[in-house]
Parts: sequence; C-alpha cells; structure tokens
Amino acid sequence: MEGERVFEEFSAGYYGLCTAGGMLSAGITHLAITPLDVLKVNMQVDPLKYRGISSGLITLWREQGHSALWRGWSGKLFGYGVQGGFKFGLYEYFKRSYSELLVDQQRSVIFFLSAASAQVFADVALCPFEAVKVQVQTQPHFARGLTDGFHKLYVNEGLSGFYKGLFPLWGRNLPFSMIMFSTFEHSVDLMYRKVIQRRKEDCSRAEQLGVTCLSGYAAGSVGTVISNPADNIVSSLYNKKAETIRQANKWGAYST
Repeated sequence: MEGERVFEEFSAGYYGLCTAGGMLSAGITHLAITPLDVLKVNMQVDPLKYRGISSGLITLWREQGHSALWRGWSGKLFGYGVQGGFKFGLYEYFKRSYSELLVDQQRSVIFFLSAASAQVFADVALCPFEAVKVQVQTQPHFARGLTDGFHKLYVNEGLSGFYKGLFPLWGRNLPFSMIMFSTFEHSVDLMYRKVIQRRKEDCSRAEQLGVTCLSGYAAGSVGTVISNPADNIVSSLYNKKAETIRQANKWGAYST
C-alpha cells in the first residue's frame, strides 16, 4: 500500500493536499447549512422574534422571502473554506514541528498544541468574512454581496471592524479544535488497533476512508459538546442588541 500514496507524508505536496481538502470540506459543509446559520444569528440578535427553529424559519420566509435563508452564503463558502484550509493544513505542519520539538511529551499534548496553533491563524483568516456575514444576515439591506459588504464595513468601521469578533471566535473555536483533533487522532489509533487490528498501511483505501469518516464523526460530536458553553458566550454578545430591542419594546408599550 505504501507505493499508492500520492504524496509522502509531511511533504509540501502533503500539506497542500490537506489544505485543499480542508477548504473544500469546510466550505461546502458550511454552505449547505447556511439557512440554519441565518436563523441562528437572527435568534441570537433578536430572541424575542425568533424563538424556535420552525417558527423562526417561517418568520424569515414570510417577511423576507426564501432568498433570506441563503443570505451570507458567500461568506460561509469562502470564509469557512479559507478557515478550513488554514486549520487542516497548519495542523499537520504544527503536528510534525511539535513532535520534533517536544519529543518527551505525550501525544495528546502535541495534538492540543497543534490544533490550537492552527486555529489561531485560521480564525484570523475567517474573522473578516464572519464580520461581513453577520451584518448581511441580520441587516437585509446592508450589502448586495461579499465584495460590497467588505467595502461598506470598512467605510463604516475601518479595519478594526473586521476583527472585533476575533477574541470571541478564539474562545469558541480553540476548545473545539483542540478536542476535535485530539479525539480524531485517538479514535483513528483505537480503530486500527482494536477494531481492524491491522496497520493503516495494510488496509485498503475503502477501509482507511471508513476509519477516517467514523473517527471524524466522533471527533466532531465530542468537540461540539465540549465547545457548546463557549458558543453560548458568543451568543450572549449578540444578545446585547436583543436587550436594546427589549427595552425599546417596553418603552413603546408605555407610550401607547
């Protein structure tokens, strides 16, 4: 099986392949769930109006049309595509670098450090796209698209406007990536040793793909559960605007 490899592990071509795979997988996956992301952001900004999934989707569709459910799709596709490329490509690079530098450390430490280092750069790349995406999704007339949105955000808030959400992104994504990559690596190792009971090099490509998919599913599930409290903290930042809306409604009721 060794001769079937397209690129040698940890070569420049290997890092490029990981980067391309991360871009495609992350970009396409996040594009597919754009309607749910639009609803989530609006629920965070105005929980009084958007109370649940079904009722929220119906409200968006009725008031703004079906196209509203796909608002910000370009930010999802390109933003998370760029983030995925950085995350998966740099993770492999840092994993080798830390393995050579910290030879006496446990593997979990290497996985945690590699994931955290990669995610720091990945979120720096994502943050401008995320800033524009949130504006487009919560303000129907903010911009026609990604390019227009970048220009308007820069005019309105300057360069700092693109990165005001960087620390919340790190707070949410760093725990997720650290747990996800570590769980993935240990799951792969466990499946080859305990389930298949053969080395990866001795398995067919179909078997290797199956191990990767199952391990990825487990890693994503565990990472989501662990990072959920941090995601709620990010949500609370949006709810500051909701509090303003709540106060406005209260004063409106008093005035009538």
